[in-house]
Amino acid sequence: MERFFKLKENGTTVGTEIIAGLTTFFAMAYIIVVNPGVLSEAGMEWGAVFLATIIASIIGTLIMGLVANVPYAQAPGMGLNAFFVYTVCFALGFTWQQALSMVFICGLLNIILTVSKLRKYIIKAIPLSMQNAIGGGIGIFVAYIGLLNVGIINFDGGVPALSTLNQPQFWVFIIGLVLSVVLLVLKVKGAILISIIVTTLIGIPFGVTTPSETVSFTEACQALPTTFLAIFREGGIASLFSDPAKLPLVLITIFSFSISDTFDTIGTFIGTGRRSGIFSEEDEKLMESGSGFKSRLDKALFADATATSIGSLFGTSNTTTFVESASGIGVGGRTGLTSVVVAICFALSAFLATFVSAVPYAATAPALVLVGVMMTSSFREIHWNDLDEAIPAFFAGLFMALCYSISYGIAAGFIFYCIVKICKGKAKEIHPILWVCTGLFILNFVLLALL
Repeated sequence: MERFFKLKENGTTVGTEIIAGLTTFFAMAYIIVVNPGVLSEAGMEWGAVFLATIIASIIGTLIMGLVANVPYAQAPGMGLNAFFVYTVCFALGFTWQQALSMVFICGLLNIILTVSKLRKYIIKAIPLSMQNAIGGGIGIFVAYIGLLNVGIINFDGGVPALSTLNQPQFWVFIIGLVLSVVLLVLKVKGAILISIIVTTLIGIPFGVTTPSETVSFTEACQALPTTFLAIFREGGIASLFSDPAKLPLVLITIFSFSISDTFDTIGTFIGTGRRSGIFSEEDEKLMESGSGFKSRLDKALFADATATSIGSLFGTSNTTTFVESASGIGVGGRTGLTSVVVAICFALSAFLATFVSAVPYAATAPALVLVGVMMTSSFREIHWNDLDEAIPAFFAGLFMALCYSISYGIAAGFIFYCIVKICKGKAKEIHPILWVCTGLFILNFVLLALL
């Protein structure tokens, strides 16, 4: 195990990796029941999506851990599943089989982008100040996810506001947050995982720790054939191109899937990998050598790219690198052993979904908030008194959280970076790839407005 995962070389231990894997899993376990709930609205069978979600997560995460040896977990992404249902199926009128087909094609495109090194070159083209802004922005985003998940911030009056602390889940969340702070400040090993477990137990007498409605493993297996390889059956991928009049809409939708998936992943890797040392200077040198997939980042990008197509074959929307992986990295996860632990937990959850689903948001939200605190340290590397750096960095971090999208935050940062450089007469300093990416983001916003 030491030789395979290079634990000492990465400054970690088996115990630390196990704790990190468990922390990441519990921070993202909600996807097991939330994703089927979202996709079933499009007419897909709940049990089939439940099992597809788990299978896609296991395969994607194992590839990330065993091939790339990095501590990232993969699962069907929130936001992308909502786009799948509410925009592609409901607003645009595509069937869920056609939407899955688009996800499959999106995955193939991402594989091509990765093999051709384009995704890697995009990362290399992003200025250091923007990389730090993305890291800090993801910190705000992760904390914001935690606060929204537990409902302590609400939009009932049309504007964001602090909820009245009259609900049991709020008190459980506050107890968990205080407990997490105390354990972290006292440098207790496994502080975040301990707080998740203890807060879950505290939630029992409050009536907060309760299992969600799920199906048995047998029932899920019986339902899986309805989605498995559905894209190759009647009404699937072939039907996308049967009507020439709809072809532009199909291509626009695939483009939107792809650009969001690509930059969500790039943002997560930049935001969590550089400062933690997961993607080291040696990795960057191997990347720049240009021959083969030698670096961990190369392999991680490839693992992420393949996961989307694999997930669509089983019957789920885009499988992507989860930003909640930051919770495991925050407690010391540095190698693929963390990912393997997450994959094992997903496998067990197929049989223990009732128990896994009982872990409430009130128990996992404090972990996300405090991981967000740790990640915002990236902001200190930005020269805030220099508006050339401050303006793009501010919009990247702000939009990432408030738009609930890593890719939208990156888009805002890129756009304002270009504007600032043009105004200063420094347009030549903008990398050509950055020009192209910014243009694609603007095109994406225009096309979405016309849909």
